[in-house]
This record gives sequence, structure tokens and C-alpha cells, in this order.
Amino acid sequence: MIKIISWNVNGIRASIKKGLADYVINEQPDIFCVQETKAEREQVPTDVWPPPGYRDYYHSCSVRGGYSGVATFTKIEPIHVNRNIDIERFDQEGRVMQTDFEHFTLLNVYFPNGGARDERLLYKLDFYDAFFEYCEGLRAQGKKLIICGDYNTAHHPIDLARPNENKKTSGFMDVERVKLDHMQELGYVDTFRLFNQEPEHYTWWDVKTRSRDRNIGWRIDYHWVTQDLIPNVVNAYHQPDQHGSDHCPVVLELSF
Repeated sequence: MIKIISWNVNGIRASIKKGLADYVINEQPDIFCVQETKAEREQVPTDVWPPPGYRDYYHSCSVRGGYSGVATFTKIEPIHVNRNIDIERFDQEGRVMQTDFEHFTLLNVYFPNGGARDERLLYKLDFYDAFFEYCEGLRAQGKKLIICGDYNTAHHPIDLARPNENKKTSGFMDVERVKLDHMQELGYVDTFRLFNQEPEHYTWWDVKTRSRDRNIGWRIDYHWVTQDLIPNVVNAYHQPDQHGSDHCPVVLELSF
């Protein structure tokens, strides 16, 4: 059994102070992927992080301090590691960490948020297109893919508490949701929905409005896999009771 946990920690240094190491030690994931690290590897206190037994692979933003960034921590040594999709305007923000293993290639991704201004929405849409093109190149090489992370888009009305009120809000605009439609058409599968078709399951809540207390949230954190990995998927679930960020961890379990 291989257990992969993905979590937008909204600042890894702050999350470590809130007990991130204890969480990982208790959960014992084989691979732990985090998004929005907001730090360089050298800025993370190595005396308490990562927990014993984990190798660490960071891809931090090179153009703006304390912004974006992803990191993958794994007990299993990767066969190959790659941080770039070879497009500088995306690579410089530290949004992708690829680790290749025996049975699959894992892509830990922090998709852009399109809410700040029009140019960032366009950047987000362009990132989706470029990233999926990169993924299709990997598939052409025969790789089976797991794409985990903060997608910053709720796919269907069931994936947020107030869909009607948010049709013009970035994260639920038609131009964003169609990117996940396309992903599905390409043969990728949202693993959580293999096991749970119920509403009111979210992974992000607005801190300012204390929406987590009322479960007024969005499901924007996922594990999508290529169809050739479906026979290996054992379970996929959220951990909404785990605090420490405005997101909660999402878990994928596989058997090989």
C-alpha cells in the first residue's frame, strides 16, 4: 500500500510551528506533497522538519519571496526528479514538482489563483494548457500519472457550497471549469468522486468569514490519475477536521 497526502499548508514555516511534523508522524504517508510553501528550502528549520525517513524536494518561487512554491517529502527514493515544464513564466513561480517512481509519476502542483486581476486569470488558463500539454508528453512516454495539489478550481456545482453566487468568481468561472472538463476528456479521473458522490465535502474555507465553522467551502484540492492507474486506487478521502491551514489534507491510497 502506498499512501500519498497532499496539503496546501499556506506557508510551511507557519505550518511547522502549528505541529506539521506531528501530523506527518501520526499519518505516516509514504509521500507527502505540500503547496504554497512560501519559503526556500534553506529557510525551513531542519532540526524539526522533515520528520526522520523523508527525502525532501523543493521547487520555490525564484522571482518573489514568500510566494507560491511546492515541496514533496518521500520515504521512497524517486527514480527521477524534475521541477520544470520548460516554460520560464510558469517555472519561475515554483508550481510543479515531478517525482518518478517505479509504478507511477507523481506531479505535485500548485495551480495559479486567477482572482487578483484579469492578467492573472489569463496566466492561470495558460498554465492549465501548458501543464496538460506537458502531461500528455509524459503519457506518450508510457508514464502513468498522479496529479495532486491545489487546482484552485471547483469543477462542478457539487464542489462548492454556493455555486449560484460564485459563477463569476475566479475558481468557478466557466472558462476555468472547462479546463477540468478537458482534463477528464483526456482520460484523467478525479479519485475522490470514485468513492464519494455526496455534496458538502470541501477542502478550502475562507478564513475571513470563518466559513469553516459552517462548512461553507470549496473542493479545490484533488488527486487526479490517469485511467490506467484506476485498478490500483484503493481509497481517496479528505481530512476536514485537520486544522493548521485554510485547506485540509487530501489522501490517496494505492496498491501495487
